[in-house]
Amino acid sequence: MIRLSVVFFVNLLLLASLSNALPAGKGTPGNPVGDSVDALVTRVMNERHIPGLQLAVVKHGKILDNRCYGIANLNDSIPVTKNTIFSVNSIAKILSGVAILQLKEAGKLSIDAPVSNYLDSLPDSWKNVTIRQLLANVSGIPDITDPITDRLISDNEEYASWQKVQALPMEFQSGEQFSYNTTNYLLIGKIIDKLGGIPFAEFFHKHQLATAGMKHTVFSNSYNIIPHKAPTYSYFHQCANGRYLKTDKLEEAYEEFPGILWTDAGMFTTATDLALWVTKLQTKKLLRDKKNIAEMWMPVKLNNGTYGGFGGLLNGYALGWPVILREKHNVATAIGGGRAALFYYTADDLAIIVLTNLAGGNPELFIDDLATYYR
Repeated sequence: MIRLSVVFFVNLLLLASLSNALPAGKGTPGNPVGDSVDALVTRVMNERHIPGLQLAVVKHGKILDNRCYGIANLNDSIPVTKNTIFSVNSIAKILSGVAILQLKEAGKLSIDAPVSNYLDSLPDSWKNVTIRQLLANVSGIPDITDPITDRLISDNEEYASWQKVQALPMEFQSGEQFSYNTTNYLLIGKIIDKLGGIPFAEFFHKHQLATAGMKHTVFSNSYNIIPHKAPTYSYFHQCANGRYLKTDKLEEAYEEFPGILWTDAGMFTTATDLALWVTKLQTKKLLRDKKNIAEMWMPVKLNNGTYGGFGGLLNGYALGWPVILREKHNVATAIGGGRAALFYYTADDLAIIVLTNLAGGNPELFIDDLATYYR
């Protein structure tokens, strides 16, 4: 959910000059891997015009690498540091998936049970949708956000939008197809609220953020003051009709994440915090049963036996995680706003985390190249 507002324009020559900004985690003559990583990241940043970037690498429960590159804030030429906070949008979904499985481990739910077992007063057509189908975006429930503007469907007002979406027809029979949908995760939030006994944001903090020591992670929107936050930049301008137009000028993007949808998006964090989270996942501090971890990354099949997903590289979708299925090095991914990505190579017990401040930086397209240096 992004609404773009023009704050300033940056000449492309400024972006080209960013190659002169040295990474905080520079390689050394005795560290050829570090030098190679620096060279790859610097090249990609120049090619994609990415102002700033954080990289973290986790393997077997330990943080192997943590690097910073470029500029966090172009207004004042503030460099990226390990404490720079980035907007990561839909990466919040992986915390939602873990929270649901934590409730499963506590004996409070079954992910294959109908959502109506846990929530009252739902439309009849929604009652047989399962929690698994919600997490995998195959429910068929109508979307509470507008596909053009990414804003709530009733003047961006939470309660009115919730009432309106419940009156809409199902988009398709549950399990028939994949459709990326924020209502699914709104319902996940309501389930966590009820079964967790506290608001989902508190549940996240108590059972994940505090456990992992994630001191630089918040849920918010970019209109609020968040110390050390890097603005999000974009070459896409939102027109009066809500559609986005690609331009050759860089704009600062303002993101609206309604509180009821923070289980879906609205997370601001650092690569280091996400790396800490991964270490706790790998060492079974977040989920005790490795079977639940494996289930979390298992892509959900549609009714016809095929996998649903975004298509292309992301050819499946699991419990909050898009997945990449291929002959070697399958990946459970978390991707946010076209500018942040976490790749977990399940067979290698390896995670690569890249956060950027450019919408359209698409780190998911070059993380595989980075991973070759850490296997």
